[in-house]
Amino acid sequence: MQILRTVAELRHWSRQHRAAGLTIGLVPTMGALHAGHASLIAAAAGSCEAVAVTIFVNPTQFGPNEDYARYPRSFEADCALAESHGAGVIFAPSVDELYPDGPSRKIATFVEVADIGDRLDGASRPGHFRGVATVVAKLLIAAEPNRAFFGQKDAAQVAILRRMVIDLRFATEIVVCPIVRDPDGLALSSRNVYLSPAERTQALTLSRAIGHVESLVAAGERRAAALIESANKTFATVPAIRVDYVALVDWTTLEPAETAIPGTLFAVAAWVGATRLIDNTVIA
Repeated sequence: MQILRTVAELRHWSRQHRAAGLTIGLVPTMGALHAGHASLIAAAAGSCEAVAVTIFVNPTQFGPNEDYARYPRSFEADCALAESHGAGVIFAPSVDELYPDGPSRKIATFVEVADIGDRLDGASRPGHFRGVATVVAKLLIAAEPNRAFFGQKDAAQVAILRRMVIDLRFATEIVVCPIVRDPDGLALSSRNVYLSPAERTQALTLSRAIGHVESLVAAGERRAAALIESANKTFATVPAIRVDYVALVDWTTLEPAETAIPGTLFAVAAWVGATRLIDNTVIA
């Protein structure tokens, strides 16, 4: 498996494979890979002949008081996991490679998806989705993939990127893969390593809230107010948790929905100790 450090190297790799008639799959990550990432890489390898995994902790999607400096980094282990699940190359650029003027200087060009980027996580993390859209646009331009793979856990991010790909006419299909959970139900996240044992137990409240909503929907309840009330009651059983949002939204626009119809998104976000976690379900 190759490790590439520059945009020119990644583009050369991609164009060589495209010229040979091969399909290119891209799996953008910030590293600290786990079984959720492994499922994305395996899905890419299952439908594409050449797979690139990016490992880049993107500074522009972190706020001034967020965890950029301490975000978990495990490059050697990440490379081993990626290779074992079908990656052909790792793209691991420096910050200067993707942001030539450096993150601390004024960056002239950003990609911003208006309105939708200010909803859900965008409302509580101003500028976050601008950073996400910008770095993913850079990666799509560099790799020119046929398909890019993302996890449903980051459902709001998926909505932003789908809109960006449509609006900017990227020739890339956004492929969304199911949430991967630990046996006890907790959605896998690189930030789970921050949790103390007690917080790890508290964090299960997110998946319990999601599970209760899924049970209500299966029993015929479709009113947003009732589903939101159920989740809030679940969170209220663990006072140590600070809820960020509980919402039923249209998954295309992230605007509130009054009724749970197939394809709508029920999403939650909450602080467990100092760690912000998210979870969701797509209504069937």
